[in-house]
Amino acid sequence: MNEEHSLQPETPEIDNGEPSTSDGETRSEASQNESSLPHAEPKEEASAPERNVAVKIRGLTKNYGNHLALDKLDLDIHQGDIFGYIGPNGAGKTTTIRILAALLWPSSGSAQVEGVDVVKNPFRIKELVGYMPDAFGVYDNMTLHEYLDFFGAAYRIPRKKRRQVIEDVLELTDLGPKRQDQVSAFSRGMKQRACLAKTLLHDPKVLILDEPASGLDPRARIEFRELLKELQRMGKTIIVSSHILTELSTICNTVGIIETGNLVAAGDVESILASLRTSREFTIKLLDKASIDQAEEIIEKCKGVKSVEKLGGSLRVMIDATEPEIADMVRALNEAKVAFTEFREEQVDLETAFMTLTQGRLA
Repeated sequence: MNEEHSLQPETPEIDNGEPSTSDGETRSEASQNESSLPHAEPKEEASAPERNVAVKIRGLTKNYGNHLALDKLDLDIHQGDIFGYIGPNGAGKTTTIRILAALLWPSSGSAQVEGVDVVKNPFRIKELVGYMPDAFGVYDNMTLHEYLDFFGAAYRIPRKKRRQVIEDVLELTDLGPKRQDQVSAFSRGMKQRACLAKTLLHDPKVLILDEPASGLDPRARIEFRELLKELQRMGKTIIVSSHILTELSTICNTVGIIETGNLVAAGDVESILASLRTSREFTIKLLDKASIDQAEEIIEKCKGVKSVEKLGGSLRVMIDATEPEIADMVRALNEAKVAFTEFREEQVDLETAFMTLTQGRLA
């Protein structure tokens, strides 16, 4: 594939001071924008003093008449992130996404993608962003190759280059054998792949995917997840809006939780989950149920124990203790010859975080 449309991280061009973009942006301006993009040597960029930001949102507000959909939203998404955007229906996710794709103007505030303002330079945004909506159209009596060729022409990819570009995205999305099949006859999963292939034609730096796993069977969901990870390895920044929280927790390294137009939490997944742990929960499964009263008495005397609850042949223990104090608890049980087959800490997951941080209100 020609470098201009390569799906691999690009090598930055040398600034010669001459105009290089069709929308009036000088080469020096383009060079400044491109300098923050993922290149062939991400390790060197990662060692820079500041981490490059792919999406920067400040005070973003959107009103639909008297209805406030976004309320002074502030958010940073860094290059190479797979960012999960989570929220109830009507929380403001789609409004945010459409503004970032330059499909909707904000009422106030600003949003930048790779340093380019979505309002001041929407045509450049359309080059930088690949937007895959939840509901996408396919056309009757059109093969997959014709479908991609149509959108390749819409992206103004020259005809001579388009053939190779199409072959590259077909290979990446594993749709090569389907190139001559009718798109309208595809399964839901195959249509998702076709739409993603279309979204990748112009080699965008940032991908915005609205409910990409919706309606997919388990196998298609796993395959789509692996495809997103491959795109991340290629240097793409990916924003995923989804209601399937278990799915997001396996692919996203950062998340944002929005409700009633307000961002209630944002950051890496582990930090958000850690902030919700007011105490640690352990399950202790005893070998002999008859020893449960003895085990309960021993544990209640241990430092940092907040509560002990019997659950059949197990104990659920809430602890606010250090690691050495937890080790002391294990030692006390062993010294009393109370045998147990399991001593497990229960982890806070993304679903728990979502339910804890949101109240189910609509914007």
